[in-house]
Amino acid sequence: MVMAAAMQLSFAAWWNLMNNFAVQELAFTGREIGIQQSIREIPGFLAFTAIYVLLIMREQTLAYLSLAFLGIGVAVTGYFPTAWGFYLTTFVMSVGFHYYETMNQSLSLQWLPKQTAAAGMGKIISVGAFAQLIAYGLIFVAWKTFNLSFATVFLIAGLLTLCVLAFLVIAYPQFREGVPQRKTLVLRRRYWLYYALTFMGGARRQIFIVFAGFLMVERFGYDVHEVAGLFLLNGVFNMLLAPKIGQLIGRFGERTALTFEYIGLIGVFATYAFVTNPTLAAALYVIDHAFFAVAIAMKTYFQKIADPADIAPTAGVAFTINHIAAVFIPALFGLIWLVSPTAVFLIGAGMAAVSLFLARLVPQDPCEGNEVTVFWRRTAAAPAE
Repeated sequence: MVMAAAMQLSFAAWWNLMNNFAVQELAFTGREIGIQQSIREIPGFLAFTAIYVLLIMREQTLAYLSLAFLGIGVAVTGYFPTAWGFYLTTFVMSVGFHYYETMNQSLSLQWLPKQTAAAGMGKIISVGAFAQLIAYGLIFVAWKTFNLSFATVFLIAGLLTLCVLAFLVIAYPQFREGVPQRKTLVLRRRYWLYYALTFMGGARRQIFIVFAGFLMVERFGYDVHEVAGLFLLNGVFNMLLAPKIGQLIGRFGERTALTFEYIGLIGVFATYAFVTNPTLAAALYVIDHAFFAVAIAMKTYFQKIADPADIAPTAGVAFTINHIAAVFIPALFGLIWLVSPTAVFLIGAGMAAVSLFLARLVPQDPCEGNEVTVFWRRTAAAPAE
C-alpha cells in the first residue's frame, strides 16, 4: 500500500500535467502526442525482461529500483522542454512505472488469498487513489495561487516519490515473498483467454489514456487546474468505489464484472465520438476512469486458474502482451486523429465489443482445469455392439 502511494504521488502529477505541458509548452499535435505515448509504452512491451532481472535481484529490490526510476524521470521532466527531451524523460519515467507495476501485480497475487484477493486489490487501489488526491489537490489549489511552473511541479512530485522510497528502504529493508517463482518465461496454452483479455485491455487503455485526455485539452481547452479537478473526481471515485468494486467482484464473479465493464465502455466510447459539450465530456472521462477498477477481475481470474509458481513470470509476459497494441496504437491513431477524432473513439467501441465477447468465455467458477467456458461439447460416439 505504501509503494502504491509512492508511485501515484509522482505518476499522478505527471499525468495531470502531461497533456498541458505537451500542448502549451511544446505545441504538440496528435502526431507528436502519439509518438510520445508510443515511447511511453515501450518499457511496458519489454516488461517480460523483468523475469531475467529477477535472476540477480529480489522482487522487492526491483520494485524499489523501479520507484527510483519513476521519481527521477518525473522530477527532471520540466528541465528538458523540447520534444526529444520530453521523449527521453518519458522513457525513463516509464521504465520505472512499468517494472514497478509488474512487481506490484506479482507480489499482490502471491500474498493475497484467492477468496479475498479482489477486495484486497480494491484496498490497494484505494490507497493509490488517496495519493492521487494529494497530488491533484495540491496542483488544483497551488497552480493558479502561486503561479507555478511545469518544471517546479514535476520536480516536487518526483522528489515526493523519492522521499517515500527512502522511508520504505529504511522501514522495510526486506519483506516476505510468496511461492518461489520460476525464473523463465512462461507461456501456457491454457492461459490463452487471459492473454487475449490482457491484449484487448491494453488496446482499450490507450483510447482513454492518450486520446480522451487529449480531447479534453485540445477540443475543450481544459487548463491545468481544470484537468486537476477532473482527476480529483477520478481519485475520489477510486478511493471510495474500488474497495466496493473488489467486494462485488468477489460476490458476483469475474465474468459478470467484466461483462458490465465492457458494455459500459461501448456506450462511453460511442458517446465520446460525437460529444460536443465539455461538461458531458468531463462526465464521460470520470465514468471511463471508474471502469479501470473493474480490471481487478482480470487479475483474480488469472490467480484462480494459475499455477502459483507461474505468477511472476506471467506478470511480465502479461504486461508485454498488454503493451503490444500500446506501442503502435498511439502513433497510428494519432494520425487517424488528424483526420477524424470520431473514428478513433468508434474504433475504441469496436475494441470494447471484442472484449465483451471474450469476457463471456470466462467461467463462472474459474480454476485450474476450468479456464474457459465451453458452450459446446462433442458427444462421444456410442460403442459398437
